Amino acid sequence: MLLHIITRGRIGRSAEGELVERYLKRIAWPVKVTELPDTGGRMPDAGGAKIVMLDETGETPGSVAFAQKLGRWRDDGVRECRFLIGAADGFDDAQRAEADMLLSFGRLTWPHMLARAMLAEQLWRATAILSGHPYHREG
Repeated sequence: MLLHIITRGRIGRSAEGELVERYLKRIAWPVKVTELPDTGGRMPDAGGAKIVMLDETGETPGSVAFAQKLGRWRDDGVRECRFLIGAADGFDDAQRAEADMLLSFGRLTWPHMLARAMLAEQLWRATAILSGHPYHREG
């Protein structure tokens, strides 16, 4: 299953960008990142992909539960899972209604670039959990 991060804004050369790349390189699954301008730009057609929006109103699953959800989707034949990171104002209610999952990293407000790094790490962690890799330590 393709893990596709679609985000507003460009990360460029930065400490956050290096952190994102470090985690994405570790993921054995196919990974793609699409950067859109802060405003405008067209969201690629979903074409049956699962949509996960990072949103402060979303679920806050543990890492194992998040991995299990990705594993179920993969095992059910989902070909692509898209992770959307919105602009500074996030997503509106109509956009949220289209998501298969709203995912939150807690009620704190996170800078856009750190949210991308946190997502990359959680994707690495989820795929590591699903492969039985010892990276994740529960408890």
